[in-house]
Amino acid sequence: MGDEKLVWSVLRDLEGSALPEKEKVLFRFVSKVNKQSPSITAADMEPLHEAGWDDEAIYYAITVCALFNFYNRWIDASGVHALSEEGHRIGGKRTAAHGYVRK
Repeated sequence: MGDEKLVWSVLRDLEGSALPEKEKVLFRFVSKVNKQSPSITAADMEPLHEAGWDDEAIYYAITVCALFNFYNRWIDASGVHALSEEGHRIGGKRTAAHGYVRK
């Protein structure tokens, strides 16, 4: 994204942010995955498909959401200290430059 102000605006107010509508549709869905996953139906996929997301992208969005939920609960329960804001910033820059996969 390259814009910290945009990221903060999305975190504070998705609907009022300058994020493109295509991404807002995906974030709305991920929020439902995070908070109401048992109620998700095929009808929840329609806005995603209409916005241009394919099944593979939806699968990855669900997977990333689920993995972050797992990781956050593991961190909380095991007593691992939270990463500092600066640590998150450094990690985000590294991931943006090199992706998640280390070669």
